[in-house]
Amino acid sequence: MRAPKPSAAHPVGLLAGAALAMLLAAPALAIVGGQEGAQVPGAASAVMVLTSGGGVCSGVVVAPDAVLTAGHCVAGVAENRIHYRDEAGRPVLAEVAARHLHPAYDGDAIRGRTRSIDLALLRTRDPLPARFAPAPLGAAVPRAGQTLVLAGFGAARGNDRRSIGRYRGATLTVVEPYGPSRILVWLKAPGAGGCQGDSGGPILDGAAVVALAAWVKDACGGLTQGILLGPQRDWLDRTLAGWNAAARW
Repeated sequence: MRAPKPSAAHPVGLLAGAALAMLLAAPALAIVGGQEGAQVPGAASAVMVLTSGGGVCSGVVVAPDAVLTAGHCVAGVAENRIHYRDEAGRPVLAEVAARHLHPAYDGDAIRGRTRSIDLALLRTRDPLPARFAPAPLGAAVPRAGQTLVLAGFGAARGNDRRSIGRYRGATLTVVEPYGPSRILVWLKAPGAGGCQGDSGGPILDGAAVVALAAWVKDACGGLTQGILLGPQRDWLDRTLAGWNAAARW
């Protein structure tokens, strides 16, 4: 993998110092250039992942008690919680019983120009409500020119903490700035892209999640990178099997 320069990219999921009350408020927007609504792909499988340091990420339910998210949302973090709202709209913080960071995750990959698989699995202490349908996962490798949907709970603009927390999605085009990759997918569209809080959010080809958002170049709404799930299927399946669970491929 050819990594960007250290100053050219940053994780899209970290929001250090945000107060829980701010995170659980009802903001108006998320995903730069995105659209909100129940029709956004992946909504039935989407949750928020909170960290003990005040960080916010997105996550994808892959089994009744398992959530897939970005590795940097878990690495070096003392504790995570899964956040969602119950049917009455009240916020719920579900406890996490186990966490598994991808063994090839490297938190210094951008500066060191090394490969990193920015994925992690979280197992909740209790099964999530039945309304969260495990997402179908796709192993296909998207090609340049193909359109995919990026979705998540992130901010509508950089450093706008009040806009975090609503699930939104945007259609972006696959590009290959450094050539094709079997690890990464890059997405770009005018005025649309990931932002703080979108790390771990799904990148969908139709109904199937083919990648998870990891970082955005330069600023919110810029070139957005995701980690392809197909090449990591063995790790996903083995980890879930150890939890007596299985993904939907």
